[in-house]
Amino acid sequence: MDFPVVAAIAAFVIVVLLVLVYLSVRVVQQYEKMVVFRLGKTNEAMVRNPGINFLIPIVDRPVKVDVREQFIEVPSQTTITKDNAPISVDFLIYWRISEPLKSVVNVANFAGALQGVATTTLRAVIGDILLDEVLSKREQINEVLRTKLDEVTERWAARSRPSRSARSRRRATSRTP
Repeated sequence: MDFPVVAAIAAFVIVVLLVLVYLSVRVVQQYEKMVVFRLGKTNEAMVRNPGINFLIPIVDRPVKVDVREQFIEVPSQTTITKDNAPISVDFLIYWRISEPLKSVVNVANFAGALQGVATTTLRAVIGDILLDEVLSKREQINEVLRTKLDEVTERWAARSRPSRSARSRRRATSRTP
């Protein structure tokens, strides 16, 4: 064989090996976990910790999960209290993933699902309380919200902490007898 042919084959093999190494090495940051799907399946053993991790190219598909505490700001929601008074409520939801595998496998869009559940739960809780109680029992409402949200998000492996501020926006209406 000629030297140029051998050099070309060696260069091709080196390039292929470099591409395989590039595809197989993944760096997971300190605040992340990586769930690896191998041929579409995963389990607890496939959850990788921070640092350098090696994957089988083409066979493994990594999904990184941020395990830091995060928040969602829910836009102002107008709800009706038990005494039919409209009230506008702004709130934040603080949450963090506790089990990355469940959070990837059990829900497609965690933040969107959490916001939807929180909004409907808040409306249900406020709807069962009088306006005066909404304004004076903030911590008790937060505790009810936290309990109800934890029941739902437990299957997604997350914990949430709602924080809200309520502002009454009663419309003044006058009736003449």
